[in-house]
Amino acid sequence: MTVRYPSPLRPGDRVGVTSPSSGVPEALRARLEVAIRDIRARGYEVVVGKCMDGSGHVSAPAADRASELMAMLTDPTVKAVVPPWGGETAIDLIPLLDWDRLREAEPTWVVGYSDMSTLMTPLTLLTGTATLHGNNLMDTPYRVSEGLLSWFDIVAAPPGRSFTQTPPGRHRTVGFDDFAAYPDVREYTLDTEGGWTRLDGAGDVEAEGRLIGGCVEVLCNVAGTPYLDMPAFARDMAPDGLLVYVEVCDSDAFTVCRNLHGMRLAGFFEGANAILVGRTLAPDSPSLTQHEAVLDALGSVNVPIIADVECGHVPPYMPIVNGAYGRVVHAAGRSELTQTLR
Repeated sequence: MTVRYPSPLRPGDRVGVTSPSSGVPEALRARLEVAIRDIRARGYEVVVGKCMDGSGHVSAPAADRASELMAMLTDPTVKAVVPPWGGETAIDLIPLLDWDRLREAEPTWVVGYSDMSTLMTPLTLLTGTATLHGNNLMDTPYRVSEGLLSWFDIVAAPPGRSFTQTPPGRHRTVGFDDFAAYPDVREYTLDTEGGWTRLDGAGDVEAEGRLIGGCVEVLCNVAGTPYLDMPAFARDMAPDGLLVYVEVCDSDAFTVCRNLHGMRLAGFFEGANAILVGRTLAPDSPSLTQHEAVLDALGSVNVPIIADVECGHVPPYMPIVNGAYGRVVHAAGRSELTQTLR
């Protein structure tokens, strides 16, 4: 099996919007409309599904969410599916999706992060379809920080294209924008300076491999199952090794440590040439920091570990393509991730 890249989006193509996990409350619908208008401004047609209700923790019953997602992913006229954001329990869709049918269907871009990792990472592992871990729909109106790309840039790129992203050197550490009061906000508040951090030692890092990963809190519950068979992916699709990335939403350091230990034991990091860890604002524990939790669980993998990468829940966002071939460099005065759609 080789990586399947969806066709690059062109003006006139259709973008599907559905909520496989959490929907959008009424108070935030104005922000949703701003984001949809931004997609249309690019020349794309937007198709909004029925599973969008934000009054509870999921947008609709699992069967309805699975059916709507399947319909969009197997409709050849829908070129990308972009949920508003993640949520909590997308795991309930996994056994309801027709993975054989998805494997046979024309590949479609799926964009998102957080709870969407529950579906996107298995989609890449089981069907070979590249998926885009990055800023979600509700973040789309924000202006892209220097050195980074938006999901618009990547879904329009043809197979074979290479692109390099570099950390902007600033990130957000305080609060969130109030989408209810300011639905058209477009500027991130990046209040703190900071770059990437090597955790496992000193010295420069240069590593290559096929990119794969996602959110720790949700993937830890699927690791070791047939839906997240990383050793098989490494064997069949990454003979030169992997670049594995992980990121944490809000779990404390003790929980993160346990989750990462479990993922390692389940083979999640097998074949890794390096591990990238997203920047997090999740709390430390009394005797263990977030960085120490990563080292405790993953130090024995004996590969470079680079933390504070812009691939998590802390703005700004560096989109990463699951399945793309990556090259990471971290040296004095230079940090970058190059991805090639091959």
